[in-house]
Amino acid sequence: MPLKVVSRAGTDRLYLRGTVRGQSVFESAGTSDPQKAEAYRAKREAELWTESVYGKRAVVTFAHALTAYLEAEERSETTKAHLRRLLDHFGTTRLSDINQAAVDKAYGRILTSGRGASPATKLRGVLTPLKAVLEFAARRQWCERPAFERPKVAASRTIYLRPAEVDALIDSAADHLKPLLIFLAGTGVRMSEALDLEWRHVDLKGSRAVVWQKQGTERHVDLPAVVVMALDALEHREGHVFRPVRARRPAGARSGKEVGDRYHNNGRTSGGQIKNGWARACRDAELPGHWREWIPKGTNQTKRVWVPEVTPHDLRHTWATWHYCLHRDLLALREDGGWSTITMVTRYAKKMPGAYAPEIRGWLDGETQGVQNPCSDNSDNEKVAVFHRF
Repeated sequence: MPLKVVSRAGTDRLYLRGTVRGQSVFESAGTSDPQKAEAYRAKREAELWTESVYGKRAVVTFAHALTAYLEAEERSETTKAHLRRLLDHFGTTRLSDINQAAVDKAYGRILTSGRGASPATKLRGVLTPLKAVLEFAARRQWCERPAFERPKVAASRTIYLRPAEVDALIDSAADHLKPLLIFLAGTGVRMSEALDLEWRHVDLKGSRAVVWQKQGTERHVDLPAVVVMALDALEHREGHVFRPVRARRPAGARSGKEVGDRYHNNGRTSGGQIKNGWARACRDAELPGHWREWIPKGTNQTKRVWVPEVTPHDLRHTWATWHYCLHRDLLALREDGGWSTITMVTRYAKKMPGAYAPEIRGWLDGETQGVQNPCSDNSDNEKVAVFHRF
């Protein structure tokens, strides 16, 4: 029998009951409004009929596939943000209707710069998350595997620092940031891994820490002497290892600054959680960057901020180039750094000249000035302004 809108005792929500081509249906209409329930009934009956004749692929929508994709496993906040924008655009569009023309249109509608956005922005904001959902749906035979044109992204240059430059950067950083920067440069972990690190996963005696990658993979990280000393100098031993210091005073206190429980992990590796402190340290260390000036909306005063060329994630690149300089072993680099393929680490080969190996060893052993006591004031030290890009 065809679908009918029916009521159910104990609730004002309406339901659909009936049979469509042998398939028994009893489901919520999602509303208590009879007119909306009837509209949903007609649409649902048509979907079930089409599905029974032409198969599941004919009716599965992007919204349906996205819901299943999110329910399958936890996704990062960054991924969810991209997916929300895709959902707003594609909504109930059938998967079979999402073709290259639809993707090109999505660039124009979703991205701030439209179709004129950079290839990297198109990949990050539209194509990569869209393909992830469609690949998920294709494995369940809801659609064909996606085959879209990939924007051509120019090969990025690997940015890294020499030990003296890292010293200058750490010397210029705020006291509460020094241990975090030493940890990043000394271990090569991602920012998200460092910010999630808790003391219960740190073994100072064994010089080892356990971090979790964004894929949920457990990784054991060896801690060089300079990192052990930096962590050992921290006063607390519970909760998260690295904690933010805010400008405002603690409640009820006459002086001092408020210390948070942890940095909030936004899922990114660019270091937005320490953006201001990082920019100030880079500027004071005389690392390359530029001033960005603009007039905020609603004001007539110019705002000016320093934008460094190097990012906190470049400390991971720094560690990797140092690692290869010392060991000349791509397999060991891939394993120690938590990369999935050899191809991903070949970019670090032969970047740092071998003449720097003794200086790198000295830095990792905590022998260079400015890292033995990560909270000391070394503002009088000479700052090194050499910067390398390849």
